[in-house]
Amino acid sequence: MSVAGLLSQLLQVAVALLLAPLLVGWVNQCRALLSNRRPPPLLLPYRTIRKLFNKDAVIADNASPLFRLTPYIIFGAMCCAAAIVPSLSTALPFASAADAIALVGLFALARVFIALAAMDIGTSFGSLGARREMFIGFLAEPALLMVLFTASLISGSTSLPTIVDTLAHRELAIYPSLAFAGVAFTMVSLAENARVPIDNPATHLELTMIHEAMVLEYSARHLALIEWASALKLFNYSCIGLALFVPFGIAEGANGLAMLLAAPLLVAKLAVGGAALALIETLSAKLRIFRAPEFLGTAFLLAVLGMLVNLLLGS
Repeated sequence: MSVAGLLSQLLQVAVALLLAPLLVGWVNQCRALLSNRRPPPLLLPYRTIRKLFNKDAVIADNASPLFRLTPYIIFGAMCCAAAIVPSLSTALPFASAADAIALVGLFALARVFIALAAMDIGTSFGSLGARREMFIGFLAEPALLMVLFTASLISGSTSLPTIVDTLAHRELAIYPSLAFAGVAFTMVSLAENARVPIDNPATHLELTMIHEAMVLEYSARHLALIEWASALKLFNYSCIGLALFVPFGIAEGANGLAMLLAAPLLVAKLAVGGAALALIETLSAKLRIFRAPEFLGTAFLLAVLGMLVNLLLGS
């Protein structure tokens, strides 16, 4: 492991930690503007996290050590995922130890622990949210794997840096397999990040909430870590989408100048992606939970269709 590679790895994780709340604030602003409402401050997620860190935690008497450890495990899993996904550079020493399949495993690890912690207290809301979260994950993970397999068929590797290097140097053209995979990935990303039409991050209605139901018992630093991890998850999914479908501009190797040029380009791409996410949420209606299998089943079929197109047509 070279010193330059280690520095690029640390820089990428630091950028993810800093930009993740900003991305959430930008999406919230765009949603408010598109709904003809006064937008919240762009830096509001930072203020919320800081305020929560300064509060005293209130924990239920029957909470087990699992309940206390889960926020740290989830935050650590999202930081590891940020270290795997190439957002600024492909010189990631940590990525050699974990490929795209391991990345999906990190997301699954976080999901399992938050579901167990939600059921640990024994409240009805927590158990309801945990069941719904595992239901959504059971449907979304296969579709995400099919999307990643489509990209791996093109590059011949499941390593994300290798996929980025391969796709970034292909001639500019419309590839049907990537088009199908892109639509499927967008649908999976909406479901995995608790966005409309599968979930609504702003709701607290017991009949509709999924993610919020699992974190109702958390407060102070534990809730701050969970909120930060949720922002990191959205950032990671955004960077996965950029790495697979808009890989241009990501630095090759540990080139310091190229990484400096890649940073503003990453911010610009995230701004466009955040605005597109807000537009999709504004134009979409919240689906009933019983319609989620149809939504994610369509994503899975589109991802499989992308793989078949690549296998049969080679494009």
